[in-house]
Amino acid sequence: MITKPKARKFRVKRSPATPADEVSPSVEAAKAATPEAPPQAPAPEAKRPVQAPQTSQAPQQAPQQKAAAKPAPAAKPTPEAPVAPAAKAGDVSSAAQVTGEQDMDAIRKEGLTGRQLRMARRVAQKHNLPATSDFDAVRLLRAKGIDPFQRSNMLELVVPQAGGAQHEGGPGNALAALAAQEGGAGSGKIQLPQTLAAGRATLPSTEVSPMERRTREISDIQLDITRRRRKKMGLLIVRLAFFVLIPTFFAGYYFYKMATPMYATDSQFLIIQNEGGGGSSPFASMLPTQFANSADSIATQAYLQSKDAMLRLDEDAGFKQHFAEGDIDAIQRLNSDPTNEEAYKLYKKNIKIGYDPTEGVIRMEVIAADPNVATRFSEKLLSYAEERVNNLSQAKREDGMRDAQIGYDKAVESRREAQQRLIELQVADGVDPEAVIAAIRAQITNYETLLIEKQLELAALMDNARPNSAKVDGAQGDVRRLQNALAQLNDRMNNATEGHNSLAKQAVTLQLAQADLVNADTNLQLAQTGLEQARTNAGRQVRYLTVAVRPVPSEEPSYPRKFENTILAFLIFSGIYLMMSLTASILREQVTS
Repeated sequence: MITKPKARKFRVKRSPATPADEVSPSVEAAKAATPEAPPQAPAPEAKRPVQAPQTSQAPQQAPQQKAAAKPAPAAKPTPEAPVAPAAKAGDVSSAAQVTGEQDMDAIRKEGLTGRQLRMARRVAQKHNLPATSDFDAVRLLRAKGIDPFQRSNMLELVVPQAGGAQHEGGPGNALAALAAQEGGAGSGKIQLPQTLAAGRATLPSTEVSPMERRTREISDIQLDITRRRRKKMGLLIVRLAFFVLIPTFFAGYYFYKMATPMYATDSQFLIIQNEGGGGSSPFASMLPTQFANSADSIATQAYLQSKDAMLRLDEDAGFKQHFAEGDIDAIQRLNSDPTNEEAYKLYKKNIKIGYDPTEGVIRMEVIAADPNVATRFSEKLLSYAEERVNNLSQAKREDGMRDAQIGYDKAVESRREAQQRLIELQVADGVDPEAVIAAIRAQITNYETLLIEKQLELAALMDNARPNSAKVDGAQGDVRRLQNALAQLNDRMNNATEGHNSLAKQAVTLQLAQADLVNADTNLQLAQTGLEQARTNAGRQVRYLTVAVRPVPSEEPSYPRKFENTILAFLIFSGIYLMMSLTASILREQVTS
């Protein structure tokens, strides 16, 4: 693929100004605007050799401009024509020149770059426009309707030779050929950039438009924000690596390379009650097992996790000696002579016991460096649990027997006291109050019957007009005697005599004593029944420990869980770092606020 060669860039170096250069444009414009000025002869054009554009920055049109700037000699006035006054010397700017200066000021405010200005100068030279500066070249091109910054204009600067082939030698030869063609096609002059008078601003403007300045400031702010974000991100990565990644790496290295494999033995057992056990309530046997023995299960779990069980396991199976062996890593290994507290801390970590109240099952997991040792530890703990359950039920049975015996003894004593009091009451009065009261009441009934008959007889005698006085007196005497006998009987039954209570009070006291004796007999029977039941319960076991899952040695290690523990360590270190970061941020905000 053939690409067009790029045109070589060149700049025009400003030449020193002369007096003729300074006054030539304005003087010519002033003389042209004055009607009285005589016509002037054109100045002879200075001869110059035609040369191709060179890479040097020296201007080539300065002699022509100086020659053209010199005024031609004025013609001598004829006698017939009046003599016109001489034109005043000075700089007079035309309206076109002022408009051009205003247009160039507007172009300067556009903030064009040096590359764009040089491109405009080259395009103006291509179109033979007499541009005095880069901004004037832009103005002249725009006046002709040519966009100096269009890409096609730049590509057209490189013109191929006749026949379609490009000049050999690169862009310099192409540009020389372009200059030769323009010089031949025109008036034979080489159109090079013209020089300007000294003292005029010919360099590109250093002023920057507000839009470019704002864009540059925004770009600087964005770069600063990006730089600070990169710095903060780098510091964050360093902190994360120091506080999270490196500790997690060491934790994972320990779990994968250094940690001693541990074997776990699982077992399950439950505590059940005797279904034939007698209870005071007929619904006692209908209660679920987990509610009937939850206290015993919790007590057994607490005992297996206690220091007492650890000491018994150390005496029977050598718990401390096993975990003090040199094959175990330093983190999980005990010292050569560990204290009970250190061993108990390791015991709680390696003996895991949990109770499920919904099922009534106790699950136990024993961890050791040897699967056979873990199985032996588990069997020992199961025997300790069974012994503890038996002891708990035995104490409960003994307590029940003791309480039943105490209740029976109190019932026997109460019955004896009630019976003794009844006998004392019967012996103190010497008679049976109830029998005496019954006899007196019979006598009172008989006397009341006789009294009624005598009263009727006396009434019959009194109905006669002339009653027999002897019979009336005898009837009245019988009535009076009967009334006195009834009064004596009532007084004997209701009123107390000297040293003795009334018969009614004696009867009531005797009845109360008999009722107390009946109650004592009933209580004695109940106490005797409870005692017999307690003796029956004490003779048999109420609670049993049943092993649902026997401990079996494992063939593969269960701990450490390498991946899970590494992830857990990562989460822990991340949480610690997060808490530290939040705390530091809060403290920093509080201090700076």
